[in-house]
Amino acid sequence: MERRDFLKTAAAASVSAAIPAQSQAPSHPIKRPESPDMIYRELGTTGERVSAIGMGGYHLGKQKDPNESIQLLHAGIDRGLTFMDNCWDYNDGISEVRMGQGLRNGYRQKVFLMTKMDGRTADEYNKQLEQSLGRLQTDMIDLVQFHEVIRMEDPDRIFAPGGAIEAAIAARNAGKIRYIGFTGHKDPAVHLRMLETAQKHSFHFDTVQMPINVMDAHFRSFTKEVIPVALKQGIGILAMKTFGDHFILASNTVQPIEALHYGLTQPVSVVITGIDNQQILDQACEAARTFKPLDQTQISSLLARTATAASEGKFELFKTTSHFDGTAQNPKWLG
Repeated sequence: MERRDFLKTAAAASVSAAIPAQSQAPSHPIKRPESPDMIYRELGTTGERVSAIGMGGYHLGKQKDPNESIQLLHAGIDRGLTFMDNCWDYNDGISEVRMGQGLRNGYRQKVFLMTKMDGRTADEYNKQLEQSLGRLQTDMIDLVQFHEVIRMEDPDRIFAPGGAIEAAIAARNAGKIRYIGFTGHKDPAVHLRMLETAQKHSFHFDTVQMPINVMDAHFRSFTKEVIPVALKQGIGILAMKTFGDHFILASNTVQPIEALHYGLTQPVSVVITGIDNQQILDQACEAARTFKPLDQTQISSLLARTATAASEGKFELFKTTSHFDGTAQNPKWLG
């Protein structure tokens, strides 16, 4: 073995030794109420059942009146939504604060709660996690994901000695979180590198979140490149960017319900969608109520309709610009 290869191997071994073994029994799935008008699916190989429509946390921090956010959250849960999305940095923490307020009085027990951490070091991850636990008014978060894995070096930082993975595993062992995943929206190559890095360190992610929409198949496709790998590894797939904020709908190539139906047709556990008013909630619930998997002819027709608009990624700004890159604009969040 050449010295350079030996050093690489030795470095990987030292990091693996620093990461606690995943020897404890997996979390026992929690049974939650289900509505006959909602679709529920298995979350990867966790044994959890969650609503196939997830409530995007960012949009729950946009209302001027906090009570409006809370009422919208309650309306969604009352209609069968159990998967709650959030992030430490959404709206400077307001999204988590409002979700925490809305999950009082028995609502916390009805949902599968997810949030995300930006920290790449163990210290920064721990600081952010403690803040999130406080804002969300809970002593346990069901799923915490590494947020915005959008740079090729992000996996190296997370899995380095003293990296965020150590803090995440310690938090899971302490009962503060139950499952671990990661998200990203930039390039499928980064996701594949994160999965490869995890395997090198004998770590198995419970979930992975990525853009899945009617344009993704034509440009830097997570659907084509990442989904097959995640399925093979038994990782729960969380779809996002169904509308790419509003930009995909602005292309005038697809209607909201059929865009949601396309996402639900993919082998995903959850389609997370931003819901910031009652009409959008009604739309998401209607998509679930009327859903029938699209057949290959319908899929081909939809993709043919979006091919030209999607070819250069100009409606998927999260891939081609820094418009959605919160950690790029705030590098201090990474630690």
